[in-house]
Amino acid sequence: KIFFAYIGFDAVTTAALECKNTQRDLPIGIIGSLTISTILYIAVALIMTGAANYSLLGGAAPISTVAALTGQRWLVILLCIGALAGLSSVILVSLLGQPRIFYAMGTDGLFPRAFAKVHPKFKTPWLPTILSGTVTALLGGFLPVDILGNLTSVGTLFAFLLVHIGVIILRFTRPEIERPFLIPGKFYTWIFFPLTGAITCILLIAVCEPQTLWRLIVWLAIGLIIYGCYGFWHSKIAEVDGDGPDKVIY
Repeated sequence: KIFFAYIGFDAVTTAALECKNTQRDLPIGIIGSLTISTILYIAVALIMTGAANYSLLGGAAPISTVAALTGQRWLVILLCIGALAGLSSVILVSLLGQPRIFYAMGTDGLFPRAFAKVHPKFKTPWLPTILSGTVTALLGGFLPVDILGNLTSVGTLFAFLLVHIGVIILRFTRPEIERPFLIPGKFYTWIFFPLTGAITCILLIAVCEPQTLWRLIVWLAIGLIIYGCYGFWHSKIAEVDGDGPDKVIY
């Protein structure tokens, strides 16, 4: 649950193309929002455990529980409205980030070109936005919240794991790539951060419920099928020799 509270900060990176100064604005946005939110999490937790016994805070709405103990009904209503607004904003941020990921995949050839089309008026990837909103609404309307929460957590963990491993591999196999965001440190001190992150992700995935891990495997299989049937053959990252697909060079 602690990890679930931090899901979404990576969505800031999906707006990189819309930053005026990406190298300056993006780190400020990620680190700044992460710092502010962490301070607020700690402050709220201190207030709640000071106002009520921790054993009463295991329900679905612990903040409302604490507010109800004060006997102030207006406070309960105000906090419920704030929680609703907060959840709505999280959904909007997620629906901002996911279409831009699909847009980047469409631009790279991993998805059909239609995903890379920008609306002539709003200048946004309209097709992946509609698709993401529709699928999210259907999943949220028909699947239990606990299943959705577990899938979101383990899926994000697996994505983070791949990113950490990818950073390590690319540092050795493609050292010549320009890296605007480079971890400081001489020699191999940089490897500490992605290696620690990868180990942490593996440990958190290992403690997930077996049903959640099976669902992750199914989703991964679906993704690999899509990649094998379309993305591999249309990827712009691959340089295809004229003799055929067996000459793909990465």
